[in-house]
Amino acid sequence: MSPPSLWANLTLPVAVTASPNPRGLPGSNVLQQLVNGAEAWALALALLGAFVGAAVWAVASHTHNHQYAGRGRMAALVSAAAALVIGAAPGLVNFFQHLGTSAK
Repeated sequence: MSPPSLWANLTLPVAVTASPNPRGLPGSNVLQQLVNGAEAWALALALLGAFVGAAVWAVASHTHNHQYAGRGRMAALVSAAAALVIGAAPGLVNFFQHLGTSAK
């Protein structure tokens, strides 16, 4: 017969829970305003990047400069992808948070 395990008498808490509350801490409204402002600035910069990239692409294509046309096209596409990520980020975070809370 084997000796009793040291861990046999250890009991763990039944359940640990967490429920995010955006108004749970002082200054939470300021944090929300900062997040909203940062998202607005990021989208504005992505729009500016798309404008500049499209302009470089158009001018370089017109002047038959293939290297700059490729760089302008890449800048426009990267700016569009950045806007997609910025816009989808809150939904993605909420999706994965919900997925994490449903894990057992």
